Amino acid sequence: MSGVVGRGLSKLYGAVQALDEVDLDVPPGTVHGLLGPNGAGKSTLLRMMLGLVRPDQGTLEVGGVVAGFVEVPGAYPYLTGRQNLEFLARLDDAPGDVSTVLEQVDLAPRADTKVSGWSLGMRQRLAIAGALLRAPDILLLDEPANGLDVLAARALRELVAGLATEGLTVILSSHDLAEVDALCEDATVLVSGRVAWTGSIGALRARPGRHRMSTSDDARAFRLAPSALDVQMADGALLLHGDTAGVDAYVLALGREQIAVRSLRPASLALEDAFLELTR
Repeated sequence: MSGVVGRGLSKLYGAVQALDEVDLDVPPGTVHGLLGPNGAGKSTLLRMMLGLVRPDQGTLEVGGVVAGFVEVPGAYPYLTGRQNLEFLARLDDAPGDVSTVLEQVDLAPRADTKVSGWSLGMRQRLAIAGALLRAPDILLLDEPANGLDVLAARALRELVAGLATEGLTVILSSHDLAEVDALCEDATVLVSGRVAWTGSIGALRARPGRHRMSTSDDARAFRLAPSALDVQMADGALLLHGDTAGVDAYVLALGREQIAVRSLRPASLALEDAFLELTR
């Protein structure tokens, strides 16, 4: 099995609590997003999975070979892409084939040119190729689309999606929520070293307490909204934010005012809005 299971992971750097009793569950063969603002502990958690940092407390089980990069991946600019990978393969005694991984990341046509003339997107793909040389079960990517233009970012997403369909477990740390939305099935959100959310992307959008309602007179229903609920008018409907008891009381009050409730369903937030709610 090539998943990741962490329990009670904590790490202290001097007076800074980088991770505080973090639990992590990444099933095998999935693409898992790791989200959070700067300083949330994402890089520390990735370094733990790579074996670069030891937790002060807790346990971490990684099922298989792990490879990837944290922060900005490096390469020797005066060497060609192929030479960089050949050097890395010898250094790491990697089982992968250089020509094969160059084909995988679509760098074969430029493989024998110096990296100094490459774009940032090509360098990011070279870093992924270097990770693939280890024939990993788990691939860790830290901000892989950082600094890329739209076309390069799309090409990178297609590459990662293709690797995932081949059975690789991918853990993707990113500030680009569109990238996470497009690639990830599940996500863990860290805030100040703690887990603020973990679960499916769909469940993150449809967090409890938000409903979308349509009535026979939305304008009047809005004016009758109780202070216990956060009610907003948007896109031809009413958006409610509050507990179930408050929503039930509001619906009954509208009925007494002869306002018919025509639809009421859980509201699905945009991923960015859900993320901002968690991290505020």
